[in-house]
Amino acid sequence: MKVETTAIPDVLLIAPQVFHDARGFFYESYNQVSFAKMTGLNPRFVQDNHSRSQRNVLRGLHYQIGKPQGKLVRALIGVIQDVAVDLRRSSPTFGKWVSNILSAKNYQQLWIPAGFAHGFLVLSDFAEIAYKATDYYDPQEERCLLWNDPDLAIAWQLDESPILSDKDAVGKSLKEAELFV
Repeated sequence: MKVETTAIPDVLLIAPQVFHDARGFFYESYNQVSFAKMTGLNPRFVQDNHSRSQRNVLRGLHYQIGKPQGKLVRALIGVIQDVAVDLRRSSPTFGKWVSNILSAKNYQQLWIPAGFAHGFLVLSDFAEIAYKATDYYDPQEERCLLWNDPDLAIAWQLDESPILSDKDAVGKSLKEAELFV
């Protein structure tokens, strides 16, 4: 496994070792011992999530305020632009965001620690993503940051208006959002 820091050092880009042969490929998508050794982190994952979306669907930017979730995100099929926004007021990177392309072909994963909002945009005809979470989903704790907040100025790779859920269309701006310490 190869681990790279992003522009926000707490967000990590992880590339597993992939073994290809005439039959296809194999890789270990998660190994707790290797992850801890390579990152210095030892998250306890309690929930796995899987979603499928069509081109131009933008999901997010989601976070849970009372039960924050760390997430390990990967694309199983297709290509996504994955975005993490630092919502920790005490962080030197507060209000900053990072974006990475995750795809079934590059096998990369993004580690997003608790205290971040997360979202993604589907760039291929459709995409399926899977992610591990360090806390359970709790709809009472879920919050949504406005995907196009001008104060964030996220450079989404959009050619047209995104397809949004009703919830995502009315997210809060960074100035209005509940934040972490």
